[in-house]
Amino acid sequence: MADTVLYELTDGLATITLNRPDAMNALDIDTKVALRDALLRAAGDAAVRAVLLTGTGRAFCVGQDLKEHIGLLAADRAGEGEGSTMSTVALHYNPIVTAIAGMPKPVVAAVNGVAAGAGAGFALAADHRIVADTASFNTSFAGVALTADSGVSWTLQRLIGHGRAADLLLFPRNVGAQEAYDLGIANKVVPAAELADEAAAVARRLAEGPTAAYAAIKESLAFAAGHGLTEALTKEDELQRRAGASEDHLAAVDAFVKKQKPRFTGR
Repeated sequence: MADTVLYELTDGLATITLNRPDAMNALDIDTKVALRDALLRAAGDAAVRAVLLTGTGRAFCVGQDLKEHIGLLAADRAGEGEGSTMSTVALHYNPIVTAIAGMPKPVVAAVNGVAAGAGAGFALAADHRIVADTASFNTSFAGVALTADSGVSWTLQRLIGHGRAADLLLFPRNVGAQEAYDLGIANKVVPAAELADEAAAVARRLAEGPTAAYAAIKESLAFAAGHGLTEALTKEDELQRRAGASEDHLAAVDAFVKKQKPRFTGR
C-alpha cells in the first residue's frame, strides 16, 4: 500500500490516515487508489469493528490534487492521455464514498484541518464527525467550475437541508468548526490538541460495541432515505429479526438481567 495512506489495526479499530501533509492531503491518483483499497480492506476484515479516518498535518483533505489534474487535462486535450480525466469520479471517488457509507461497521471521521471538495465528501459520508476547533469545510466545486461529487449532493442536504446545501454549493466558502456544528455537519467540536485522543476514544467505544447491530442501523438509515414508511417498516422487521438472533443480543439481555456490563463480540 502506498505510504500516502497509512493503515493500522489495533484491538478491532482500523485507523486510516491520509498522509500527504506537504500537499494538504490532496488526492492524486496513487492516494485515491490507496485510500479506496484501505477502506475495502477494512470492510472485508472481520477483525475490524470500527474505522477511524483522519489526516496528517494541517489538513484533513483538500480534495483533488489540482497540480496533477491540470497535467492530466492537458494530456487529454493533446490526445496523449488515457481518456477522460473526470473518470476519476467513477474509478475512485464513488468507490471510496460507497466504501465509507456502506461500511458494515461504524466510521468516525476525525477532521483535523480543512476538508474541501472530495475531502469534505469523504468526511460527510462517515457516520460520526469529530472536528478540531481549527478545522473547516468547503464544498469548493463551483469555485473550479465543477459540480458536486464524492456523494456531497446526497449527504450534505440530508445533514443540513436542501436550502442550506444549495447555498454552500452555489457559494463555496470556508465553514468553520463552530458553524459546522451549528449547521449539523459536525457531531462534536474539540480543541485541536485533543482531537486525536477524543476521536480515538469514540472510535474505540464503537469498536467494543455490537458491530452487527451497528451495521443494521446503517443499513436501515440508508434504506429509509430512499423509501416510504411502509417499506422502511418492512426493512426494520427484517433487520430486527436478524439482530435478535445475534450472539450480541443474547449476551446483552443476559447481562441486563444479571446487572452486568455486556461484552460484545460483533457476532
